[in-house]
Amino acid sequence: MSAEKRARLNAIVSVDPDLMHGVPCFRGTRVPVRLLLDDLKSGYTIDDFLAGCPSVSRELVEGYLELAQDLVTECVAS
Repeated sequence: MSAEKRARLNAIVSVDPDLMHGVPCFRGTRVPVRLLLDDLKSGYTIDDFLAGCPSVSRELVEGYLELAQDLVTECVAS
């Protein structure tokens, strides 16, 4: 992973062993990033997710999804 992508990831996701047992969460929240993926897989929209997790901003969600897309593309290309 490039330094630029690592910086983007660190701006969006935090991992703190004292918070949610070290589960990756949206930075500044106690909301696991996995919850977004589970909700989307279950047919919920981003708006549904944001309504249920008001501490997470749309900017964080969109940044996370864009980064995931970039990382998948990078993995497939290499």
